[in-house]
Amino acid sequence: MADGAPWIELHLRLSLGTLGLEADLVSERHAVAVVGPSGSGKSTLLRVLAGVERSASGKVQVLGEVWQDSTSGVFRPPWARGVGWVPQDALLFPHLNVSENLAYSGAPRARVREMARLLSVDALLDRRPRRLSGGEQQRVALGRALLAEPRLLLLDEPFSALDRPLRAQVADRVRTEALADEQWLVEDGRLQPL
Repeated sequence: MADGAPWIELHLRLSLGTLGLEADLVSERHAVAVVGPSGSGKSTLLRVLAGVERSASGKVQVLGEVWQDSTSGVFRPPWARGVGWVPQDALLFPHLNVSENLAYSGAPRARVREMARLLSVDALLDRRPRRLSGGEQQRVALGRALLAEPRLLLLDEPFSALDRPLRAQVADRVRTEALADEQWLVEDGRLQPL
């Protein structure tokens, strides 16, 4: 990270169909939660950070590095950002079993097994995604993202399919929106601090 640079800095404008979203966020915090009603643009904002949504104009700077700047034409592709992204739909590889999905991160076998144990999917290692519940798929996707040791972890409602006791258990292992250092609200097309 560049000296004196904020952890994350966003100055974005994007269109969400008939709605627009203005996002101006500068934070020194390492765990930032973005909350808001369904359809407000939270998922789209995460897609911009992940580098898979290019429709935003403005600037994205993370860890002192410019990832996107529509003024100067800078656009760092998703694979060069070092982002771990867990979207609402887990996006597991359907032809790979749980163990192979976790190992896709490039982590050693022992770390894959340990992560599976920590996320309570160790009894499911031979199953393919179609034979998993929604909560099990979410935990596998989260494990794969964590095993990749990303520079930035983006979680889009990663525990929505988990029951309450399991949500608390998994949340203990990951810093989530409930444990964020700082919260921002998306409302009426604007991102603002809470």
